[in-house]
Order: sequence, then C-alpha cells, then structure tokens
Amino acid sequence: MDSPVEESRKQAFDVLIPNLPTGLEWPPPPLNFELFLSPMAPPVGKTKKKKKKKKKTEKPLDKDLKEKKKRINAVPLDPEAIDCDWWDTFSHRNSSLSVPSDEDDAFKHFFRASKTTFSYICSLVREDLISRPPSGLINIEGRLLSVEKQVAIALRRLASGDSQVSVGAAFGVGQSTVSQVTWRFIEALEERAKHHLRWPDSDRIEEIKSKFEDMYGLPNCCGAIDTTHIIMTLPAVQASDDWCDHEKNYSMFLQGVFDHEMRFLNMVTGWPGGMTVSKLLKFSGFFKLCETGQILDGNVKTLYEGAQVREYVVGGISYPLLPWLITPHDSDDPSGSMMAFNDRHEKMRSVAATAFAHLKGSWRILSKVMWRPDRRKLPSIILVCCLLHNIIIDCGDYLQEDVPFSGHHDTGYADRLCKQTEPLGGELRGYLTEYLLRGGS
Repeated sequence: MDSPVEESRKQAFDVLIPNLPTGLEWPPPPLNFELFLSPMAPPVGKTKKKKKKKKKTEKPLDKDLKEKKKRINAVPLDPEAIDCDWWDTFSHRNSSLSVPSDEDDAFKHFFRASKTTFSYICSLVREDLISRPPSGLINIEGRLLSVEKQVAIALRRLASGDSQVSVGAAFGVGQSTVSQVTWRFIEALEERAKHHLRWPDSDRIEEIKSKFEDMYGLPNCCGAIDTTHIIMTLPAVQASDDWCDHEKNYSMFLQGVFDHEMRFLNMVTGWPGGMTVSKLLKFSGFFKLCETGQILDGNVKTLYEGAQVREYVVGGISYPLLPWLITPHDSDDPSGSMMAFNDRHEKMRSVAATAFAHLKGSWRILSKVMWRPDRRKLPSIILVCCLLHNIIIDCGDYLQEDVPFSGHHDTGYADRLCKQTEPLGGELRGYLTEYLLRGGS
C-alpha cells in the first residue's frame, strides 16, 4: 500500500498544455482515466457478468402509485416534450429582491456567464450531454432535460456551492439528477475546453510582458504565481497529517500562474494542503518545464549598461527565489530602493491574488468547506472551475464586481517565509531594483 504522500502524488493534477514543447501528454500521466467513468459504467477492460435474477413476487401496489410509476418511466419521445422553457420557470421560481431586475443581469447573477457565453459553453458539451430516450435524464414532470438546462444545473451547483437538494429544488429535479448532471458536465468540459488553458506562444508572451511592464513597471515579466487552499472535511480513516495544513484544516492546494488579465496560464492541484508551497512548486510540471528551459526561456531584455533580465514570474515570500521566479526583498532594514521594488512587485503579484478572489467568488463551491469529497474527483471539479474562469475572460465577458471576495481569497492563511535563494535569482532581482532606482518606469 502506498504512503499517503505517494498516494497524493498519484492524484495530483498538473495542468500545463504548452504550445511549445512537444511530447507532453494530456491528461497528465498521474490522471487515471478510469476515475472519470460514469458511476453506472463498468470499469475499463472488464465485462460485467450477468447474474441470473430470481423471480420476485410483486407486492400489491396502490393503483395511483402504479399510474405515477408509469408516468415517470414513460420517457417522452417527441421534441416538444423536452424541457426547453427552463429559464422562465427557473427565474419565476427563484425571483427575489436580491436578484437584479434586468433579465440579462439576473441570468449572469445565477450562472456567472452572459447568455452568449452560456450558449458557447453549451456548444462545447452538447454532444456529451444531449439526452436520448429511453435513458435520458428527466425532470419530475417526465420531460427530458435539455442540454441548456443540464448546463444551467451544473453551473448553478458550481457557482452557488449550495447543496444538491437545494439546487435540485430550484430546477424541479431530484438530488440524484443534480449529481449526475454536474458530474457529466465536469467530465465533458474537462475534455472539450482544455484549449482554454494553454501556455502562450511566443507572440502572446511578448504581449503579456509588454502589458505587465506598462501596468506595473517591471520589464520582461510573464506572469504572477500564487496558491490557495480548498478546504474540506475528511473521514477519520482518511484524515492523515499530510492533508492537515498549518491552520489545522484539511485542504487541497491549488496553484495558479496568471497573466495581466487574470487568466490562468497554468494550474496544478491535487496535492495535500499540509505541504509547503516550495515543495508544491517543485513537484509541479511547471517547475520542471522552467528548470529545463522549455518555457520562460524567451527573449532577454537589456536594462542598462549590459544588465540583462530573462523571462520570469513573480511570487510571494512563500516561494523560493529562483532565476525565473522573483520574490520580494526580505530584510529587517530595507533600503529605499528595496522598498520601491517591493511595492511594484506586490502590485504585480496582487494580480494572482485578485484572480483567486474572482475564482472563489464566482465558483463558490471552491470557497465553502467541502463535506467529505472524493479526492480523486475533486481535482477535476477544481480544474473545471478554472476552465470556466478562463472561458469567461476569453469570451470577452466581464467579471462581476460584486462577485469577488472583499477579503483575501485564503482568509486565515499567512504566507510562510521560504529562505531558499539562488544566486542568479538574487542577481536578476538586483538588476530590477537598480532599474527602478535609475528611473525605469
């Protein structure tokens, strides 16, 4: 039997799909395809043996109950029996003073996406979710669930973080239907939307670097990196110290690298919250690609008198200072130039913190304490929320101002200082500090 740490390594889900180096696999090797089958399907490579069923004596049923069972089992075949008027029914059932009066704003309030973006999401998963008789999902009235209603159910579950019972009541379906629909949607979007989470090509990287410099004054920066905790409760038999973080919560890490528009360029999840951030980084595929020069190895920039800086990302004090990962100065008596650098650095790094606040505010299933989640499936839930975050941005949809957390995305968690430094990282940080002192904008 594997140790808890080894088990968690197998479950870790590292998402980086670069356009640059070839030979990378998708999904990543640690991901077991068999984990993503429908609960109703037999395992891959195995044939389900037929068992002889014993004849059961049918118990007398009430006549009305028999009629009710017939109505539920009789899945309608005609197109008119598909539940297409779901939005009118849903909005009427869930109207309240807290919902915006404008219909488009109300739609986005419930599903985090405009109707145009919602339609695009439906187009991605339509072939996977379309209900076909006789096994199609139905509502309590016996009508087939349209793809649009299934997507709405899944988005509402992810956006609100409400229980399956509550979400089901809002749509007129049962708890089991919400569970099936949500998981089918997660499986489908995970496969169909992976092009929304890619490491940028060289032209896009140049654009990101230019925007970061225009906004924050530090040249040749390709992104901001940060982590957040997804908190959960675990059964006693699974509650090992590896999953217990330094705030005494059981949690799973999510690490993200973001561009200037708060778009995920890379994410890794699945690792226990009890790890240090520096260890999480070193176990990630992102670290390996950076260390081997497969990414963050583009054009260097000359600042002054031959001082050159390579491509890099910025991170907080929990990260090590590396040639490609620049952290703030840590000094008991910082100079004025150090303080000026740290100020610019913090503003740039806050892009990642703000992005996580948007992610957890928009998809509140990630911000609530998850009750005994399946740790094999949780990384997929997290990934799909990250994909939805990117889809909203890629579609030109605006992120609602009232959605992000007003406080920090990781309330109660303080950064823990990592003292690891590499000379080349210190040299690059020194060049950037001097650049600002010399009047670099």
